[in-house]
Amino acid sequence: MAKHFLRGAALAALVFISAPAFAQDFSAQTLSEKIRVISADDFQGRKPGTVGEEKTLAWLQAEYEAMGLQPGGPNGQWLQTIEVLRLTPKAEAVVSTTVSGQASTVAAADGLIVRAINSAGLAAVENAPVVFAGYGITAPEREWDDYGDIDVTGKVVVVMSGSPSFGSQYRRFYAQEAYKADEAFRRGAVGVITVQSDFSRTLARNGRQQTLSPGSAELQFKGWLSGELAKSWGIGTAEEETLESGAFKARALNVTVSVKAEEEKDILSTSNLIARLPGTEFPDETIIFSAHWDHVGTNDHPGDNIFNGAWDNASGTVGVVEMARQFAKNGPSKRTVVFLHATAEEMGLLGAYGYTADPVYPLETTVADINIDMLPLSGPTRDVPIFGKGQNTLEDMLDVLAKAEGRYVSDDGQPEQGFYYRSDHFPFARAGVPALMPWHGVDFVDGGVETGKAAWQERFGRVYHRPSDEWSEDLDFTSAVENLTLLYRLGRELADSRVWPTWKPESEFGQVRARSETARADRR
Repeated sequence: MAKHFLRGAALAALVFISAPAFAQDFSAQTLSEKIRVISADDFQGRKPGTVGEEKTLAWLQAEYEAMGLQPGGPNGQWLQTIEVLRLTPKAEAVVSTTVSGQASTVAAADGLIVRAINSAGLAAVENAPVVFAGYGITAPEREWDDYGDIDVTGKVVVVMSGSPSFGSQYRRFYAQEAYKADEAFRRGAVGVITVQSDFSRTLARNGRQQTLSPGSAELQFKGWLSGELAKSWGIGTAEEETLESGAFKARALNVTVSVKAEEEKDILSTSNLIARLPGTEFPDETIIFSAHWDHVGTNDHPGDNIFNGAWDNASGTVGVVEMARQFAKNGPSKRTVVFLHATAEEMGLLGAYGYTADPVYPLETTVADINIDMLPLSGPTRDVPIFGKGQNTLEDMLDVLAKAEGRYVSDDGQPEQGFYYRSDHFPFARAGVPALMPWHGVDFVDGGVETGKAAWQERFGRVYHRPSDEWSEDLDFTSAVENLTLLYRLGRELADSRVWPTWKPESEFGQVRARSETARADRR
């Protein structure tokens, strides 16, 4: 596997070094003017389901029609409807357990919260056997499998929160509840219960409305269990050391669970907007540029109550529009290029999840997703930080292009934030598509890291998710133009090559991509 990766990376570098240059002329003035338009007060913070959505989608469609691109959504339409399902308990779930032959009814106050977090908003489980699966992780690239040979079909799986560090300071997808639910569902479980180290915090949030991500595991229920109650189920401290070493294997508990739960359903209908430039030779192979068009709207506070979202993410929205303009100007490429403006990112990446759950273009022949969320707003930088450095070979390809400009690719410098899982590239990664998310540089040409990091921290603290995130004449788009130029070259060369970016050997997403390998086997 490692040798195959090295050959692929070396080939990609060779292709990119020898590929012809393409003219591009991203304009700081154009970026500034268009960001000013869609972050203006009359767009009302671009919240899904409001007049801000109507105005934003109309503006985007007009831009793409003017440059001659085709609608890229389902059935030749510009829009892809995304139905956001929100769930609120009608009453507390009725839960009963049998532990070592002793039956009892268990309430949230006793240490077990249960929700029917699925598209039906219903759960009906009778006497399901319970399996303890450690962290609930299967990671073949790390020779780790908590499940072992146990069959969990029709059973309830209990997992610990979090994950081992796997020797990395960066968070891994394996720690997320969504991954653990996916894995349990894939194995046939009807429910998953997570042992919480701070159950009181979970209890305080019980009963709140939850949003269901499109494509989520359709389990009967999800639950959260206190450490104290877990011990009474036979989940004790004796095996904690083996959980960390990888020696643990799932085992049946002498416990059964019955659940009845129902949720009130509320649906918000919103839309992605998609444009495309069809490929000339390989039209069924797709490169996607993505950015979320939405922001958080308004609030009722006195004074300035509009969250204009000039940086987050009018800048990325306009960046993708201008990316499309460069592709259109230089003519079609061999592969199809798609420009996806995703909705409801601020609500939990829901537009991107909606796309990957019901893709317009097959994910197995989607070459890559290049996501733009908050263009850098500064003078020139030496660094090109990316989220999730070390995940896939897109970063190596980008680094070749950056070095040709005297720049370099770096990580985001904030491993504790888990940024790789917090923007619209992530649903693509979760679905196995190699995905890249560049970030704001801090190694300023004028002043270095000391100056750049201080400037970044000041700006982020002052405007992120605040009404002060507004357009102004003094915004500096130099670094935005630099990054867009690199991303255009990356996208264009991918679109005119036979390169298929791959996940690196220790990435958690390689196993997902591998499931569709046959679809790409004869396309190299």
